[in-house]
Amino acid sequence: MPIKTIIVDDENLARKGLRLRLENYPQIEVIGECTNGREAIEAIHREKPDLVFLDIQMPGKNGFDVVREMQSDNMPIVVFVTAYGQFALDAFDVRAVDYVLKPIEDDRLARAIERVEKAHEQASLSDQKQRLMDLIVNLTGEQASTIDDFTASEQAKDPWPERIAIKDGSAIELVNVRDIEWVDAAGDYMCIHANGKTHIMRVTMKDLEKQLNPALFQRVHRSTIVNLKCVDKVISHINGEFNLLLSSGAQLKMSRSYKDKIKHFV
Repeated sequence: MPIKTIIVDDENLARKGLRLRLENYPQIEVIGECTNGREAIEAIHREKPDLVFLDIQMPGKNGFDVVREMQSDNMPIVVFVTAYGQFALDAFDVRAVDYVLKPIEDDRLARAIERVEKAHEQASLSDQKQRLMDLIVNLTGEQASTIDDFTASEQAKDPWPERIAIKDGSAIELVNVRDIEWVDAAGDYMCIHANGKTHIMRVTMKDLEKQLNPALFQRVHRSTIVNLKCVDKVISHINGEFNLLLSSGAQLKMSRSYKDKIKHFV
């Protein structure tokens, strides 16, 4: 089976150049091109590619932002396209997340394709995203952990916290729970999407779920929790699955094993 591939780069010549080089690899089938991060996220949800060549430095949502917003069940193999320095390149190599350096050299692309083929055969979607999240944390200096800073009196007054504390380097950001649209799991990392921003916490889905009021938040997939108030439309499919369209425009998949949760939306 061909490896379905999407190219993401804001530079038209860069996309055309990569597509031309990929024509030398019959196992790679380019099914789309995207000019920015938002287009990429939509295309990945829609097309479910096996592979994405992803530019890092783009206006708006960069390559790291795209990775953060991918759902684990739709996680493709990612080859970063980068102009980063040698330190970053070494980090990619060690973490087994591949890269090609602009301008792309034929022999380097060939090695990347070899790695893609091996990863495609052995891919574990959750492991792929876990490695990517590890990489992003290391390269950006972000730190993600659960911080319990709620007093006993607050807990006694309301068992569901109004805010979640997220550590980012030396700072702690307090995110209002009511602003959370959905949560996407990536191994022991949680991607919390709120007000158009993605926060990373190092906490398990099970532990985070205990902090969220089930009257407002429901798990609709093994890797996804959604804020019921943010769901604008529920789209059913003949295979028993549902797609949830959020007010922000994001689209999430509700798996068949969670279809009993549909009662929360009607």
